[in-house]
Amino acid sequence: MKVVLQRVKEASVTVRGEKISEIKKGFLLLVGVTHEDSDEDLNYLVNKIVHLRIFEDENKKMNLSIKDVDGSILSVSQFTLYGDTKKGRRPSFIKAAKPDEAEALYDAFNKALRTEGIVTETGEFGAMMDVGLVNDGPVTLIIDSKDR
Repeated sequence: MKVVLQRVKEASVTVRGEKISEIKKGFLLLVGVTHEDSDEDLNYLVNKIVHLRIFEDENKKMNLSIKDVDGSILSVSQFTLYGDTKKGRRPSFIKAAKPDEAEALYDAFNKALRTEGIVTETGEFGAMMDVGLVNDGPVTLIIDSKDR
């Protein structure tokens, strides 16, 4: 699994002209699933994300986790994270998991985040989404479960 994590002041998802989810302070996660991913990848990412200390403390040092600041998560499925652009001009998405497999792991990922006590909103799997955000910092990280 691969996640692009953005620390945000606010974020939202709109589908077919209707805002379906929004958060204030927290993380916007763009989540990609490949066919090789398992529960081990999911658990690694959840643990990494909920304990990652990238919010500032009273000394302006990145020292607080999302739990410490009572932040929320907006999780958006993003199969294009596994787009391969090495050949030609149009990306290949062979490395992305099949939709049924990806959706099951994506749903389990979001459930695991909620189990950690973090309010977790989502986009709509497989839909065309307009994602809005105010990136805080900006702070943006890429976390790949295969890079442990």
